[in-house]
Formats: sequence, C-alpha cells, structure tokens
Amino acid sequence: MDRVGREQPGTAPAGGVQRGGSGIPGGRRKQRVSMADVAKLAGVSAQTVSRVSNGHPGVIGSTREQVLAAMRELGYRPNSAARALRYGQFNTIGVILFSLASTGNSRTVEAIAAHAATEGYAITLIPIDVPTQDNVLGAFTRMGELAVDAVIVIMEIHLLDAGTVTLPPGVHVVVVDSDAGERYPVVDTDQADGARRAVHHLLDLGHRTVWHVTGPRTSYAGQRRAQAWRDALEAAGRPVPPPLHGDWSAESGYSAGLRLADEPDCTAVFAANDQTALGLLRAFHERGRAIPDEISVVGFDDIPDAAYFVPPLTTVHQDFAEVGRRCVQRVLRQIREGCGSEPGTDLVPTRLVVRRSTTTPPR
Repeated sequence: MDRVGREQPGTAPAGGVQRGGSGIPGGRRKQRVSMADVAKLAGVSAQTVSRVSNGHPGVIGSTREQVLAAMRELGYRPNSAARALRYGQFNTIGVILFSLASTGNSRTVEAIAAHAATEGYAITLIPIDVPTQDNVLGAFTRMGELAVDAVIVIMEIHLLDAGTVTLPPGVHVVVVDSDAGERYPVVDTDQADGARRAVHHLLDLGHRTVWHVTGPRTSYAGQRRAQAWRDALEAAGRPVPPPLHGDWSAESGYSAGLRLADEPDCTAVFAANDQTALGLLRAFHERGRAIPDEISVVGFDDIPDAAYFVPPLTTVHQDFAEVGRRCVQRVLRQIREGCGSEPGTDLVPTRLVVRRSTTTPPR
C-alpha cells in the first residue's frame, strides 16, 4: 500500500474503511467516510484535515496535497451542514429574481455566480413567476430552508420603490435594479447616464431630435432610460417625439421600426436595449431605409452579438461583471462584519461604444 492507502485489488482499505460499492451483503449502503478516516490514511491530525477542508491557508503545500489525495481515495465529502453549524455560515448566497429571460438579469446572475465562486461561495437561485408580496416572502422562506447566508434580489420592476413589496427585516440583502436606495442597499447600472450618452451622441452628430423605443412600462430600468431620453431632449431645446413602447424583444423593435420607417422626419432612434435595436434594423432594411445613411440607431447593453449586427451597432455598454462583483462584495461585508443592510445606491458607470449604425443625418 502506498502512503495514501492505495490497496491491492481484492483487499480492504486501511482502517477497515469500506469503499467502492456497498461492500455489505444485501446491498446496504456503505458507512460514511469520516474526517478521522481521512486523517488516519493521510497520516495527519484531524485538525489538519479540517483546515484543508475549510480552505485554511495555514497548511503547507505537500501536506495539503497529501490530505486531498486521501480525500479522493476515500471518496470523502466534507459535511457542509455540520461545518455551517460549527462556524455559523453556509457559504451560500441566495438570488431571488423575477425573470431570466432578459439580457440584464441573466448576465447579472452569471456575474454574481462567478464572483461568489472566487470568494468560496455558491449561489442558490429562486425565480418568482408573479412579483407579489406573498411570493417574495415565500421566496425568503425557501431561502431560509435552503440555508443561505445572504440574499441578492434582482427586482427590475417598480415594487420596492413603490412600497408594494417589503423585504424581511434583519436579513443580509442587496437589491439590484431598483429605486429603493432609501430603504435598502442597491447596486445598479447608471441607467440615466447611459441614456443621456446615447441621446447626446446623436444630437452631436447633427440630428434634430431622437425617437425612442422604450422598455416595458413596469421596468425600472426601462422607465429610467425613457425619462433620461426625454430630459436630455428638453434640456437641449429639441422636440420630444412620442415614444413607442416595447418589451425588450426584437419583435417589439421590429413592430416599432415598421411604424418609424414611415416617419419622414425620423433620422435617429434610441432603442431601450440591443434586442429592440435588432428588430429596428430588420424593419428599416425591409422598408428600404438605409442604416445609418438615412436613420441612425443606438442600442443599450452592448451584448456580445451587437458588434456583429448589420451594421455593427452603436450602443451603451453595461458592466454586468462589475454589478455582480459589487453585489457580492456588499453582502459579504454584511456577513463578515455582522452588520445590517445599510441603505444607499451604488451606481456602476456606463460608456458609449460607437460602431457603424450611427452617422450624420441626411441632407
């Protein structure tokens, strides 16, 4: 047998620890491998095994590898529940959200998961079909049953800011995409600044005004972008065209584009997101309106595909990775310092990415 207990075929492992199959007549389940079994096989103390299991830095590399090899050999899995009871935390962050369909939500969840993993945390995801007070409270109850240390709520609709939904007190929580910074810690993209950048870019090119295809009426982000679009035009003393309402989809952008193609004074459009802009591009193409020579189009999000639209799309870049990082850092600070959820809004800046879908207006 070598030093991590690799036995010859047909023999039992050291210490009588049973591995590989039930090993018990009648097929009964094998006995759970304990920390003491790993310590005995690796030739170290149980305290050293515990340190390796919990990622403690105070273990030399060769010893750590020896313990890990023993864990693999025995099929040992640390008891996370027991560790949580001992240390008072589960190393898990819950994420409650209302939809994974939108680009913003899905990429924010991806960023949260990635940054949580770098901190040694996993995420537990609970989607809610209908955003009501009962469903939100039910989601928090399920999070409690699943044993999480904190919760990140991705709430892109006007609920928290309208007072329709309140979160349970005493919970480590961060909210994404909401206007509820007076009551909760909020992390969000600077929606208004991004919309202003889009409008100013088009006005600076010489367009008389900018039309707008909005996001959903219930969306905080969509409404904040629409309000900033209107404010920017009014501040510049330009006429404000009637907005066309969309729902983040390319289909809604396509429908709006068919209508805008018949507007002779329409030379520039700000779309609430890149998918909406994609629908606009198709509608204008079908109606024979050249982009950007006749109509300039700006999107919002800077999805990876935006650079490959025809033509490549000028758009507002959202830093989803930074939003996810700040969410994780804020909940971890609450966990580690044992502090409450301090209200306040943390805005992540945007930037304009200029490609080939915008130019000066036709004469």
